Amino acid sequence: MDDSDYIIVGAGSAGCVLANRLSESGKYRVTLIEAGGSDRRFYVNLPLGYGKLFYDPAVNWLYKTEPDPGLAGQRDHWPRGRILGGSSSINAMVWIRGHAEDYAEWGQAATGWGWQDVLPAYRALEDNEAGADAWRGQGGPLFISANRKGLHPLVNNYIAACAEAGLPETADFNGAQQEGAGVYQMTIKGARRNSTARAFLRPAMKRPNLHVITQAQVTRVLFDGRRAVGVEYRQGGQTRTLRARGEVILSGGAINSPQLLQLSGIGPGALLQGLGIPVLHDNPNVGAHLSDHQGINYTWRMRVPTYNDALRPWWGKLWAGMHYVLGGGGPLAKSINHAGGFFRTSADQPRPNMQLYMQAFSTLLPREGERPILTPDPFPGLSIGLSNCRPTSRGHIRLRSADPLAHPVITANAFSTDHDVQEMLLAVKFLRRITAQPAMARVIAEELRPGPSVTQDADLIADFRQRSGTVYHPSCTCRMGQDAATTVLDPLLRVRGVTGLRVIDASSFPNLIAGNTNAPSILMGWMGADKILGAAP
Repeated sequence: MDDSDYIIVGAGSAGCVLANRLSESGKYRVTLIEAGGSDRRFYVNLPLGYGKLFYDPAVNWLYKTEPDPGLAGQRDHWPRGRILGGSSSINAMVWIRGHAEDYAEWGQAATGWGWQDVLPAYRALEDNEAGADAWRGQGGPLFISANRKGLHPLVNNYIAACAEAGLPETADFNGAQQEGAGVYQMTIKGARRNSTARAFLRPAMKRPNLHVITQAQVTRVLFDGRRAVGVEYRQGGQTRTLRARGEVILSGGAINSPQLLQLSGIGPGALLQGLGIPVLHDNPNVGAHLSDHQGINYTWRMRVPTYNDALRPWWGKLWAGMHYVLGGGGPLAKSINHAGGFFRTSADQPRPNMQLYMQAFSTLLPREGERPILTPDPFPGLSIGLSNCRPTSRGHIRLRSADPLAHPVITANAFSTDHDVQEMLLAVKFLRRITAQPAMARVIAEELRPGPSVTQDADLIADFRQRSGTVYHPSCTCRMGQDAATTVLDPLLRVRGVTGLRVIDASSFPNLIAGNTNAPSILMGWMGADKILGAAP
């Protein structure tokens, strides 16, 4: 095909939004390149089906971290979407923007990204079922379920117990106050996953000026001097090139984007030289500052039925399937995280520093190679998970070799600071405080994990090092900001040291927000398009 005005690498949460908005006027030819394939798959569209995608190489990069001392020497499993929609096609669909103060910090790091800048963008892109107000948007391209119907009855017990423990109910985590317990909004529409592929890309694919290439892995950015002029990619065993008249935009996410920059000669100079890659621009921040939320589940055997009872036996699966197919309801129509919340581990915290996830199911007996949401334990179980909102531990992404198809080295460094260890210790104690309240205590039979014998601080720490892991929010590895000495991008998301190249995805975050990262990744695509079009001729 002819050269494009814009080449977007990665059809994920940000890339699909960019493809839609950059092609909308019809003035520009846009090419979107995705390493994976179509999102039109049964378990992608089925909301609860994401458990089947957790280890599926057809849709998932299946990354592994290096052995992590902070996780008792284990290699953590990092699923990332390799499919149209990216990780928005395989995630748990929780819609959380983050705390307003997170964006105040973004605005301090990068002009134009403060709360007053991002709020209008969020409201413009949203079509919130709960209706428009000063915080929510309605009428935008992304439908967001208010998730008020068909909740498991134990949600009421959970919210009541949180209130008894001092954490009152919050009606909207994306509204006036994030702190509290409540029900999560979801990117689900009509009982189907509402990924960015569905909400943004599929409508845009009808336009003649947008070309989408799938099953094509970009191996490097091409330069004329220091200007990005195209990309090289592999598809069907062949190496091809594509030229860009305007800009190349990397939207591969927190792992792929720094990997591709390094393959293209932009990154830590000594590392690249050692791998035989010519250094175009030496910047040690490429792949650095890796931030991620770490989470753990506590699990209880219940005195009342949970989704274990509904989804474990064959007749339960049959009932759930019929309920879903005939009426679009039942447990298959939702994420397993019906409710959650945000709390402070101590009163001197200025804002919530921990997130909760309430799940009316348990999976202590997993099947090999599957995250068995559809095959829970053979007894009524309930899990409450939590994750840290603002960890201070930092990892990095580094090339393992010059082979563009080899997975990079992912060093997570989980719980590598005393701050992160101590706040997680306080947080897991709060889980037990919630379940000790009358609203939960009367429906709990016993604690199963870690078990009532684990009470000493050292044992609690050892337990969460052994059982914690990523909650799939890697970010900040190509972060933007004013300070050239500590960043990869300027506030317009342009890669420092070269021209014609931007990075727009979760890797661009100045720092990690408090909450799930799909919403801010979509925001990056939305606002990134504004930055590009504002500079377009």
